[in-house]
Amino acid sequence: MKYPNIEAERARLGMNRTNLAKSLNVSRETYQNWQRGRTEIPCSKIIAMTEIFHVSSDYLLGIKSA
Repeated sequence: MKYPNIEAERARLGMNRTNLAKSLNVSRETYQNWQRGRTEIPCSKIIAMTEIFHVSSDYLLGIKSA
């Protein structure tokens, strides 16, 4: 599963993928695997992204709009 809202929020804040991965204490490769749907995003990292982006987890995961 791809998560376009995560990418949109990352871009909105002007963060590159490497910076976001560092903010989440994961490698860029791990982040890319999440985006490509190769591995699941741990709940703790989804929560961390909601705090970084100031949005809901439902929005980040594409469950509902902002």
